Amino acid sequence: MKTMERSREIRRIQLYARKHVSGLFAGMYESLARGRGLTFASVRPYVFGDDVRTIDWKVTARVGTPHIKEFVEERERTVIIALDGSRSLFFGTQARTKRETAAELAAILAYCAALANDRAGLLLFTDRVEKLIPAAKGRNHIARVIHEILTFAPRHHGTDLGSVLRTLERTTPRHSVIFLVSDFQQPLNTYEQALLRLAVHQHLVVVRIQDFRETTLPSVGLVRFQDAETDQTTWVDTSSRQWAQQFQQEVAAQRQAVDALLTRAGVDRVDLESTSDVASALLQAFQQFRERSRR
Repeated sequence: MKTMERSREIRRIQLYARKHVSGLFAGMYESLARGRGLTFASVRPYVFGDDVRTIDWKVTARVGTPHIKEFVEERERTVIIALDGSRSLFFGTQARTKRETAAELAAILAYCAALANDRAGLLLFTDRVEKLIPAAKGRNHIARVIHEILTFAPRHHGTDLGSVLRTLERTTPRHSVIFLVSDFQQPLNTYEQALLRLAVHQHLVVVRIQDFRETTLPSVGLVRFQDAETDQTTWVDTSSRQWAQQFQQEVAAQRQAVDALLTRAGVDRVDLESTSDVASALLQAFQQFRERSRR
């Protein structure tokens, strides 16, 4: 992308993010508040309507009447945007690529963090961590985060989710909110255990970005496919019913396996198509997170 085109794209996404991060959007972002660390404050008598899960049973047994624990939220929350920059994200068959969709998403998240006075950081990765910007506050910092997202030129082409998840486990303060943005096309067994460990101490939100042509292929005869990350090529007869059926089964099985892992890990998730209205999809996801946290 030429310098002038890149500058226009940065400006466009900045304006898009500012336009959509309204009071309503920021309020829904706060539905992620359970990712904020909690510090014990005091014990007080139970009153009708209190969450029974906060009852302090030792104090209750000692004094003979129900008492609950009260907690206060830590003043600062750390939000990390971990963005996949591998070559497969540059795929797109419609108006934009998966990477452009991811950039819009990350810009909105950065502005949400700024509005909530959270500390925001950025981790850009391929098959290794390529850039890490420590979490901080301030308008200039957020502008830098967005600029880095949009100008990132990866040095490597592959993906290693396991490596980035282990890095996040080592470097991120506990009770942080981590948005992991990827297309999750890597074999599940290469990152499964790392994801489960990270989810124990962090509020992990997985954002899965896909292009519809990755799940639905037209019948156009013999086509040469090339793996974006390994450059390996293969010829496929897309008009073969047997091949089409096998392809659909493999795609569905891979998606179901990832879904099962995320459910087991207890993480929130957002699914985006490369053609999605990012702001609308994210707002809807935040609404669902808030409703689920109230149950």
